[in-house]
Amino acid sequence: MGQIGEVVTRIRGGDTPGEVSLVVVGSRELYTAFAVDELPIGTPVLVINNRGLRELDVTPWSFPGLDAIGAAGL
Repeated sequence: MGQIGEVVTRIRGGDTPGEVSLVVVGSRELYTAFAVDELPIGTPVLVINNRGLRELDVTPWSFPGLDAIGAAGL
């Protein structure tokens, strides 16, 4: 939990997951992700729960100045 990632397959919200990309031990990994609301591709997210079996709960994440560096640098 607490890891920052990016939506790579739209999360539709509720029980309909999408995918997020996270950097884990220097390697980019894909995880199935759930969120309360719909999140489009490219949205920075914060992991708030690990469901196990590569499934996560995420919430949108923002930080002042993020637009200046871009989410791709995460």
